Amino acid sequence: MSIDVRPASVFEDVRAVIGPKSPTSNVCFCLSYRIPSKLNNSLRGPARAAYVEELCQATPAPGVLAYDGDTPVGWAAIAPRAETTFARNRKIPHVDELPVWSLWCIRVRPGHRGQGISHALIAGAVGFARENGAPVVEAYPLDNGDSKVDLTMAYAGIRKNFEHAGFTKAADTTSTLAGHPRILMRLDLR
Repeated sequence: MSIDVRPASVFEDVRAVIGPKSPTSNVCFCLSYRIPSKLNNSLRGPARAAYVEELCQATPAPGVLAYDGDTPVGWAAIAPRAETTFARNRKIPHVDELPVWSLWCIRVRPGHRGQGISHALIAGAVGFARENGAPVVEAYPLDNGDSKVDLTMAYAGIRKNFEHAGFTKAADTTSTLAGHPRILMRLDLR
């Protein structure tokens, strides 16, 4: 299998990976860390999809998609930290004043897991950030050791996958997810 990672500029492909099965559903649609909580809570059903569709038309795109041929099989959300709720998050520290980019969500479609797609997504997101001038990419994965992680809560990624991509631990956080601590990992692109 050859995985191609591209900017997430095709809304229907983004919807195929992270959108709800029901258009009236209020699932995350990967907006919870991207926009202020008041706006996030106000967007209901189709308004969430419309918001994401606008993001897909913007430059830079709201993340990257992994494709197996023409089939979208994975998603990674990445953006300048200053444009996300991580800019004000008290549980995730700021290491320095560099204009870092945050990589906070990795999703692989069922039926395509266990094939290295998350590794391709991390590499593709890093390349996307580099092309858009990011000096550093941060991620906030679970530090789960060898423990299994509930797939619904694995969206933050896991430490070993980021280490595999060259990220190193930069700081502890006070954030936990699915019973696992999250750590701040960074990859310097300078």
